[in-house]
Amino acid sequence: MPEVIMPKMGDAMTEGKVIRWMKQPGDPVAQGEAIAEIETDKVNVSLEAEWAGVLTEVLVPAGEVAAVGAPIALLARPGEQVVRPPAPTPAKPMAAATDVAPAAALPSAAAKTETPASEGAGPVRASPLARKMAAQHGIPLSAIHGTGPEGRITKGDVEAALAAPSVAASPGGAAVAIPLTRMRQTIARRMTESKQQVPHFYISVTVAMDDALALRRQINDGKSEAERVSINDLTVKAAALALVRFPNINASFADGAVRRLSEVNISIAVALPEGLIVPTLYHCDRKPVWQIAAEARELTERARTGRLRPDDLTGGTFTLSNLGMFDVDTFAAIINPPQAAILAVGTARPQAVVREGSLAVATVMQATLSADHRVTDGVEAAQFLGEVRRLLENPVGLVIERPAG
Repeated sequence: MPEVIMPKMGDAMTEGKVIRWMKQPGDPVAQGEAIAEIETDKVNVSLEAEWAGVLTEVLVPAGEVAAVGAPIALLARPGEQVVRPPAPTPAKPMAAATDVAPAAALPSAAAKTETPASEGAGPVRASPLARKMAAQHGIPLSAIHGTGPEGRITKGDVEAALAAPSVAASPGGAAVAIPLTRMRQTIARRMTESKQQVPHFYISVTVAMDDALALRRQINDGKSEAERVSINDLTVKAAALALVRFPNINASFADGAVRRLSEVNISIAVALPEGLIVPTLYHCDRKPVWQIAAEARELTERARTGRLRPDDLTGGTFTLSNLGMFDVDTFAAIINPPQAAILAVGTARPQAVVREGSLAVATVMQATLSADHRVTDGVEAAQFLGEVRRLLENPVGLVIERPAG
């Protein structure tokens, strides 16, 4: 079948919005060429053609929403017979989806739906979508100016109210209410669910980084900026090798069972102006450090320029969050469901230490593991973190080539 489907671009994604079509019906398309831009609940992603052909029909126009797996266009291979699929069932609108119909086109019963306003005021007329959006954001309908027929509140009126910062009295004086972007809404929802549903526990260790820094200088000697390896790259490799030894950390909890995952794919936290995303580096246990470094640079650049691909946001089995570049000593991160653990690392800095009864100066880094107590326990998590420390303190093991498999 020549169907182009709405891809799954994130473990929690159920639907996506077509922002724009880069190709139009009748245009030839090369394999791997971007044909559309898709908006997820966190980022915009380019949708690339999986095969070469001709875009014959757009099934989901720009601005509309489709469920994951639903056909959104037809892309015929050379000589292929095109049969239009049945019209997909409309997906539940996303938070910022287009209103279902103008006020005048709604059924009369819906048009007459009224909700009492504040005491002493008349009834408030609002479309079902506007009513739902206002409830989701905690905005009283009585506080929204309606521009529809007879003052009826539309989706656009709710969006206008959300876009206008409001000033309200608070114990500390006036406060400006800033509406959440879709990304911040998703972060708020997922992190709240994680802290409420996942029993976190935390373990921290101090890692001596002098040998790792020396190895990094040796690797990077004579290399251009684009070829260099970072401490984060070495930490990704150390975590990946430790996950092989402790597969319960490379796991998830689902349907009352621990699911050990066969691949070691490290999600790396990337900060954007809109919020945090965690694109994925695949098969980190089987790749040399220099390849991890190159792929991490490319992945971060795609994230910051809005060019992430669908598979960049799926498949992660463990997350690494590094705030070392912000002069942070230590922090504890929230687990990224459905993963079972996340590793948070801070700045590597010189510090006085005791070695063999004498004071010395060493460059140390704090690392904190947040783990799901349904999946693993303190002893196993401590052993995993100890293995990460061992590998970073004896870093030659991070650059030794290992057979695949």
